[in-house]
Amino acid sequence: MSIEQGALYVVATPIGNLEDISRRALEVLAGVDRIAVEDTRRSRRLLGHYGIARPLVCVHEHNERRILDRLLAALGAGESLALISDAGTPLISDPGYHLVRRAREAGIRVIPVPGASALVSALSVSGLPTDRFVFEGFLPARAAARRARLEQLADEGRTLVFYEAAHRIADSLADLAAVFGPGREAVLARELTKAFETVRGAPLEALHGWVCADADQRKGEFVLVVAGAPAPDAARLSARDEQVLGMLLEVLPAGQAATLAGRITGARRKLFYRKALELKGGV
Repeated sequence: MSIEQGALYVVATPIGNLEDISRRALEVLAGVDRIAVEDTRRSRRLLGHYGIARPLVCVHEHNERRILDRLLAALGAGESLALISDAGTPLISDPGYHLVRRAREAGIRVIPVPGASALVSALSVSGLPTDRFVFEGFLPARAAARRARLEQLADEGRTLVFYEAAHRIADSLADLAAVFGPGREAVLARELTKAFETVRGAPLEALHGWVCADADQRKGEFVLVVAGAPAPDAARLSARDEQVLGMLLEVLPAGQAATLAGRITGARRKLFYRKALELKGGV
């Protein structure tokens, strides 16, 4: 294939298994003038595996804006550039957004070379609805901010997808179970396409317990796929749910009782709050 001069190629690379790369991607990487990489050490492993030797330039979150003008000038002068991330499709929780945006604003042709994505790979094997989903990237690192973000998402009806780091996976699962309810269905995809790939589906509370019980399941890279909240007209409080709420209302205000009942039973907080107002004569 011929490489278009003055074009920026956005090239997907494998997320683990080095064989998961297209012939077109290899031809682009071998043919461009330079390759913009997130980390030269990781990218050289892939490029060396396929015998590709091209000049590299680092583009990461700390320098992307600083070197934009230099890269755009090179593209404007007719140089071809491929953008890759450490793994998967660039810009999906990875650097490159500012480069692509500025290139398009400058009238530079930006060409996608599709391929592997941990997000799509996890969704495809999750067994959860994939017709409508929300990608949330990484949750906040701090516990209070993470809980606050999850509270905002608790009633989202679409399937939710998160990335998570190994050192936070147990805490994030605990917070997901507390906010979404312990019974919300989820799938944990770990080390996709690698030697120790694991895909496990279970309620959030069970997933948290499983991860905490096995240190090996707290290593690697994670994608969490979580079922969306049930539709309001399909959600009902069971007799047990109402009993739990009634006991909590004896000692707590309606809002606090509804929140705690949701965490105990896994049912939606809004249903408990509406019922709490009915029981207290508020509606």
